[in-house]
Amino acid sequence: MKKLFTFFICALSLQIVKADIKAEMALAPVLLQQDTNVLLPAIQVPVSIYKNNIFKRRLDSIQNEVPLDYNGYVQAYIDNYARRRDEMGRIIGLSKYYFPIYEKAFHEAGIPDEIKYLSIVESALNPNAISRVGAAGPWQFMSETAKIYGLGMTDYVDERRDPIQASNAAAAYLKDAYLQFGDWLLAIASYNCGKSNVLHALEQTGTHDYWSIRELLPVETRGYVPAFIAVNYVMKYHKYHYIVPQTSDLAIVTDTVMVNKFVSLSRVSQALGMTLKDLCVLNPSYRQQLVNGTPAVPRKIIIPQVSDERRSILRDAITDLNAPIRMPKPIQYVAIATPAEVPSASAAGGSMLVHVTKKGDTLAAIAAKYNVKIGDLLQWNKSLGANVTLPLLPGLPVNIGKG
Repeated sequence: MKKLFTFFICALSLQIVKADIKAEMALAPVLLQQDTNVLLPAIQVPVSIYKNNIFKRRLDSIQNEVPLDYNGYVQAYIDNYARRRDEMGRIIGLSKYYFPIYEKAFHEAGIPDEIKYLSIVESALNPNAISRVGAAGPWQFMSETAKIYGLGMTDYVDERRDPIQASNAAAAYLKDAYLQFGDWLLAIASYNCGKSNVLHALEQTGTHDYWSIRELLPVETRGYVPAFIAVNYVMKYHKYHYIVPQTSDLAIVTDTVMVNKFVSLSRVSQALGMTLKDLCVLNPSYRQQLVNGTPAVPRKIIIPQVSDERRSILRDAITDLNAPIRMPKPIQYVAIATPAEVPSASAAGGSMLVHVTKKGDTLAAIAAKYNVKIGDLLQWNKSLGANVTLPLLPGLPVNIGKG
């Protein structure tokens, strides 16, 4: 009876937690807009309830330097992001352009690669995002903090919107915060609410981890770290939630041109044979669609990779701003080369073979098809569970071998 009573208490606690989070989420702002933070209540969640959860096991399997803790707050955000299939599919498409930029900045600064997902929480990878309090760009810098970390803001340019410049500044901030707190989740929390708020909460509690001070942080920050962890999960396991990556116009190979005079982006787009809108997307920091280059401070323009002939046309258009532009044919973009979503290789050659599930597939049937032991199949695919006769969802990758 004692064990049965304990079971009922745990089950009841889980239902209460779910009900409280659900009620709060109903009142929260929508994710993946300019203000992307969902506000969650300060609920004490029994950790034991989630100990063997499939979501926890998946998060554990992708954890690197940054702790990806799992609890009810994280689950609420996973549910919220996973429901927004179209939005997350669009973001995955955009990530093919933006993430290499973030990865380079973070690698050079010694920042864990997985923190790049924080930009999704901040701006949904929108360099033109502006929050209700005036934070701007993909990393949502306030003007005061932006100046501290070397981002310029004038009538012509707002470097908070420049993915390269802003990523370097974000990396510098996070590095400073980590050196101060010695904990990545605390550094991430400070990115949202400021280092002083985190420091004050630590002093009040005498502890040194995010979850211990969560209730003492601003309401927005209480959901910020769980949202970051949830985005890590959804970006890694989107296939299990039927989220299909969308093709992005930004998935192109780019180049850089430096100019030492004032040049309109309209003239550049004409010389390149592309729309002004597409060129502005590549150059979001120029506030008036005007590149304010000077001999003392040249400015860069991000352009698609083009042929030598088209580059010559662009050079002539920039050199003599009064000369007519030789009108080229519409540009043909070179797409960024990315690996296939589901790898396929020959098992005989020693590489991993991947079976993509179809309707009615079970682990037992797949094991029989490839003449492998069910125990081995379970070992290679721990995230799929242990029920070998339960039909799997269509479209899931099943590893056949250790890889």
